[in-house]
Amino acid sequence: MDFATWEPVYEAILADFGYDREGDERARDLLASLVESVDARPYVPEEDAFSGETVAIAGAGPSLLEEIDRVRAADTVVAASTAADRLREAGLTPDLVVTDLDKHPGTVRELTNEGVSVAVHAHGDNVPLLRQYVPTLELECVLPTTQAAPTGSVANYGGFTDGDRAAFLADHLDADEFVFPGWDFDDQSLGDEKRRKLAWAERLLYWLEDRREERFGILDGRRADVEVDALGHSRS
Repeated sequence: MDFATWEPVYEAILADFGYDREGDERARDLLASLVESVDARPYVPEEDAFSGETVAIAGAGPSLLEEIDRVRAADTVVAASTAADRLREAGLTPDLVVTDLDKHPGTVRELTNEGVSVAVHAHGDNVPLLRQYVPTLELECVLPTTQAAPTGSVANYGGFTDGDRAAFLADHLDADEFVFPGWDFDDQSLGDEKRRKLAWAERLLYWLEDRREERFGILDGRRADVEVDALGHSRS
């Protein structure tokens, strides 16, 4: 995902939520300074790291443990945020974690200490978490990411929420097929902002499957209701 392609969608997200682009850029620059101020180099994955593999993009929804067999059957597991904690409770360690450090920085520290790679995301609302916790991580296992323009060691693979960013990252790493255990778009226990974020995750997965010229099972029965106008794209 090149930034020129991503930027119009990013601007639509900023407008929808009223987020500050400069805040994202300040967080990005802080993350860059934190990972570039030490001798260790941050993690840079091989672009074909997931080539030929079925990748489970594990969400943190209530259904995750019910679908644990789908996780076990995958070649590679990418956990979105606290899905990593739930998987560990079930005796599974993800291969890669995508997170903005919200709710589980201690788990992230433990995972990097164990050699698990973690894509740590910078955005305008998590500057204190970045400042406090990134220096405590094993930086060789940290993949720094942003939703703003990439710079230096901080990459942008596309995506907005931890879950859809995990899918965009796996796509960049040449994943052959996706499964989506633990995704609960209709979880009524979620607050309004979280539901709005999940609506964007749904749109972005729709966009990603269209780019890949395939269909994700997670969107079956939902595609007709996805608001594609927000993406600036016509329905395929």
